[in-house]
Amino acid sequence: MKRLLLSVVLIMLVVSAASLPFVLNAGFGQPPQGEQRTRVEQSPHYRDGEFQNQLPTPNYTGQKNMLAAMWDFLVTRRENARPQQPLPLVNTDLASLPLAQDTVVWLGHSSWYMQLAGKRILIDPVLSNYAAPFSFLNKAFAGEYPWTAQSMPEIDLLVISHDHYDHLDYATIKALMPKIKHVITPLGVGSHLRYWGMNPEIIQEADWQQKITLADGVDVHVLPARHFSGRGLKRNQTLWASFMFVTPERTLYYSGDTGYGPHFKAIGEQFGKVDLAILENGQYDEDWKYIHMMPEEAALAAQELHAQAILPGHAGRFVLAKHTWNDPYKRLAAASQGKGYRLLTPTLGEPVLAADSTQGFRAWWE
Repeated sequence: MKRLLLSVVLIMLVVSAASLPFVLNAGFGQPPQGEQRTRVEQSPHYRDGEFQNQLPTPNYTGQKNMLAAMWDFLVTRRENARPQQPLPLVNTDLASLPLAQDTVVWLGHSSWYMQLAGKRILIDPVLSNYAAPFSFLNKAFAGEYPWTAQSMPEIDLLVISHDHYDHLDYATIKALMPKIKHVITPLGVGSHLRYWGMNPEIIQEADWQQKITLADGVDVHVLPARHFSGRGLKRNQTLWASFMFVTPERTLYYSGDTGYGPHFKAIGEQFGKVDLAILENGQYDEDWKYIHMMPEEAALAAQELHAQAILPGHAGRFVLAKHTWNDPYKRLAAASQGKGYRLLTPTLGEPVLAADSTQGFRAWWE
């Protein structure tokens, strides 16, 4: 359960009661239709009218009545949920980065810019200052945010892990469309993009354990995650996924949103080693402990993936949980002590050089 979806549900109920035409907001997207719907229903992971995780995964595990818990989460003010000062930031001009150098740049929350094997890749971009269907909801942390669709270079590949608002932003996608050459999404997610006007010919949807090969020897493996989907009241009509990017030089993993589960060990066994793993590390809570990892679970997942280095994400820009803004970094740093991987903690916009095994970063959250 995310604060974003709780807010959306509450607002949708209020708006519905007032009989407003909620469906006219294009940002809600459109579930799979026609042939795409047929393909969704043929997936072995689609059962009983919705996509299913590999093992039972209740979204809510709290002790309170769910409605009461939702209300408490929405209205209770929590100390240190947002930083008192803008987070440190390196205003990197992404278009000027040497294309031959494999590089990863954190753009906040779960948005990532990557250069791999000469390809410019953008993952889950949310360049708006909100992560919700309406701009007055779920505002980003205060401070400068320099990256825009206009300043982005041409994007060889856009990857969307699932259709939640903090990973798939209507305004960002609309603005980026002229620059996007190719798109990979889990099954069903492409329906939103087509509805928003993206060229269907550049969109590829894939199920778990399917591989898409790009030109110049870049393989993108669509892999399991433990989560859920939905941009309205009906959930799990589109799939969620993690991804492994494989080039002749290295492997890079992106977890997407996920709870801890046996898929990490299975992926580690499947690929043998991961040079760099981008792992979810934020927006967790005991009340929804199966759909977002605790930092200690992220550390365990890194070990099971046989990751040489990890980059934590899913924090640092939006408030979607009850923990303090810097709790994910404190706990993961503690859990990573003595582990066999390198914990990389760049500030916003600070380039991570994939080939540099000596690059280090400061504890900027302290």
